[in-house]
Order: sequence, then structure tokens, then C-alpha cells
Amino acid sequence: MAMTIHVDIVSAEASIYSGLAEYLVAPAEMGEVGVYPRHTPLLTRLKPGSVRIKSPDKAEEELIYVSGGILEVQPGVVTILSDTAVRGADLDEARALEAKRQAEEAMKNRTSLMDYAYAEAELAEAVAQLAAIQKLRKTRG
Repeated sequence: MAMTIHVDIVSAEASIYSGLAEYLVAPAEMGEVGVYPRHTPLLTRLKPGSVRIKSPDKAEEELIYVSGGILEVQPGVVTILSDTAVRGADLDEARALEAKRQAEEAMKNRTSLMDYAYAEAELAEAVAQLAAIQKLRKTRG
């Protein structure tokens, strides 16, 4: 049996994932970070993107979209706290495309620096959701 680590992914609304994993890959601010059992303790911020989890009982990785947040690695347990976390299969491509369009429009018609920063963050989130949907399609064939 493969070594495992316990993973908890929690959003503001609910616990999205809780279980054992052989490894996980998360979108840290400075690039993707892979976490395997017995990883050294770590605390880092996450950017919007896909968390990939390899469960010991499944052949394929599970994708979970996070809007950013915090990744904490402790001996035997990994915790991800995110404002928004959605299972890859539950992502809505039409809604993500509309959010992307609205953010791009808001960036064109900005009235203040704060509006532009907010629109930029919304655009990054929508693009990350679309990328997660594309990854999910590739893994499913």
C-alpha cells in the first residue's frame, strides 16, 4: 500500500474534500507545489487555479478549483483554506466565460484604480476556472 497524507480542502461555504491522498499539486503564488507524504512543514499563499489530488483508491487525479487561499502542510496533514473551492466536475463553463467577458469589459471601462484591480482579480479567477475545465476535459478524454 502506498504512503498517504490526509488532505482537507475547506471553502467559506463548506468542506469540499477530506480524505487520504498519495500526493497533491497546488497553485502556489510562485508556481505549482507538489506535496507528498512526509513533506516538510510549509505555509504558502495560493493563487486561483486547480488543486490536483491523487487518491489511493482512484486511477485518475481529482481536480478542485480554488480561488486562492492558504496551503498549510503539517506532518501527516495538508489543509487548504480558500474563499471559493469547487470540484472540477461542478464548474460551469458558461458562467466562467461570462465572468471573463464582464471582467474584460470592466477593465476597459475603469473609473478608478480600485475598479481596475478588482476587475483584474475577477479576470484572473475566471481564466483559472476555464483552465481547470480544460484540464478536466483532457483527463477525461
